[in-house]
Amino acid sequence: MKQLNTLIGQQLNALLENETNSVSNLSNAAALIFHSYGDVNWAGFYIYNADTKTLDLGPFQGKVACMHIQPESGVVGSAFSQRKSLVVPDVHAFAGHIACDADSNSELVVPIYRNGEPYGVIDIDSTILNRFGAVEKEEVKELADVLSQHI
Repeated sequence: MKQLNTLIGQQLNALLENETNSVSNLSNAAALIFHSYGDVNWAGFYIYNADTKTLDLGPFQGKVACMHIQPESGVVGSAFSQRKSLVVPDVHAFAGHIACDADSNSELVVPIYRNGEPYGVIDIDSTILNRFGAVEKEEVKELADVLSQHI
């Protein structure tokens, strides 16, 4: 693994060291993300299910959430299908936004890969408009890199 540049990346890597259970690792990662970033109302994962061809709800922290999202739908599905991180300052202005929680106003979604193949996404929501920027995007991309070694 390349050098970790962020404290949260180092924390996640240490937390997951020698752990192999992907559900446990994603659960602890969701808690770390949720409690490390201020003004976040949801943090968790959607995992691609090859059998149903949907992104299925994984471990998370926050209110109840949508259980299945189609690739290319909403911010989560768009980030997954486009294979790129998306920072959305105002989810209500995002064409096709899926409102799992009406309180969410901005969102950051970063794809996760396992062995070079799309695995799922990290999804973080905030009630604050324009909550996420380039700094958070790069930090969460590093978290996705760490997770790819532990899922």
